[in-house]
Amino acid sequence: MTFNLKQTQQQIKNAASQVGEPADFMARRLKAVELYSRLPMPTMQEFSYDGWSLLPSDDQFKLATLEPSAAAINAAQQNDKTDVSLHSFASDQQIIDEQVPAGVRCESLHQAMVEHPEVVAKYFMSVISANQDRLTAYHQAALNSGCVIEVGAGITVEQPLEIHQVQDATNPHQPLVNHLLVVAHPHSVVHVVQHLSSVGTVANLANLMVEVVAEPGSEVHFAVLDETDANITTYLNRRAHLAENANVEWAVGMMNAGNVLGDIDAELIGEGSKADSKLIAVTGGHQHVGLNNRVTNRGPHSTGLINQRGVVLDSSELIFNGIGQIVHGAHGSNAEQQNRLLMMSPAARGDANPILLIDENDVNAGHAASVGQVDAQQLYYLLSRGVPEHQAKRMVIRGFLIAVLTALPNRQLEEQMITLLERKLLNE
Repeated sequence: MTFNLKQTQQQIKNAASQVGEPADFMARRLKAVELYSRLPMPTMQEFSYDGWSLLPSDDQFKLATLEPSAAAINAAQQNDKTDVSLHSFASDQQIIDEQVPAGVRCESLHQAMVEHPEVVAKYFMSVISANQDRLTAYHQAALNSGCVIEVGAGITVEQPLEIHQVQDATNPHQPLVNHLLVVAHPHSVVHVVQHLSSVGTVANLANLMVEVVAEPGSEVHFAVLDETDANITTYLNRRAHLAENANVEWAVGMMNAGNVLGDIDAELIGEGSKADSKLIAVTGGHQHVGLNNRVTNRGPHSTGLINQRGVVLDSSELIFNGIGQIVHGAHGSNAEQQNRLLMMSPAARGDANPILLIDENDVNAGHAASVGQVDAQQLYYLLSRGVPEHQAKRMVIRGFLIAVLTALPNRQLEEQMITLLERKLLNE
């Protein structure tokens, strides 16, 4: 069936009107549908996702107002989090923690667009543009859940704000299109933990974005734990804009079982800004995962660091593209990256591609990349001391990933990550 622009726009307009969406946001959606009809899909170096279901079929492109299943609600309520995003667009299935500190606003995206339209107008899709490609256009057009976190100037949030998103895959044609917007005003400090999981066994898609706006002198520490099941095909786009002397730290653990196309990006706009992007990924089965981890130095004396490590099991595929760019004028900047893969099967495929794009002289830049098997000497040492082989391999893998595991903001999250890792390595 051919994509029907007018019909799709009318369906989205009707659905948005039913829940009282403001006219200016509805206009954004309708423009995004028009962009969707003519924009290309994104490309990723050394990785192909032909045949994936990253978008709905033409006759299923719509703004869903489905109620979440009991299984999704139960999964959400088991986690005492700041916010739980389910699939009910503009519904009451948002659980807001009453302990959110003074000076911090945490609310559903729909609530924010109704009660604080100036915040949404200024910051929503200011870091990631809807006209970037077909997937970003779809995101703005079909967005069905989200959360806005705004931290006031000079406010320090001691305890992490935890966000749990549940992909409800108990019924077909229920894509999770979720947006998390974090705005850190000048000289504020906030820790955010995002946890993505799924319930149900029906094949579905997830289209997820995170926008971080780090204003001058602010600090945003963002940790992620992704653990969707094999029936979920996921597109991730997480990006930060950093103003003068701002600091953003990504600590990402990707334990998904399904196919993933991902982009993590930090734009160092202001002088003296710093981004530190740490990521681990473990793939298994017939899974395919392609990830861009990018830091772009635009401001002078900015620092961009990338450290990503992956473990590739069975006949899975994992591609790391580490992209460090220093643009002309960003003098005195630093861009360093490490990309390392541990191959656990002769049938697995993995690439670690370091990419440096330097257009300035007075800078420091470097990279390291490796793709290899379990260190034979380390394994022999453990075996010689009576450690069973399967346990020895798991110990070596945990040591390989420790650089990111120890960067997680709290012990509970680190333990969750290790539990998921052990589950993935159960048959090794």
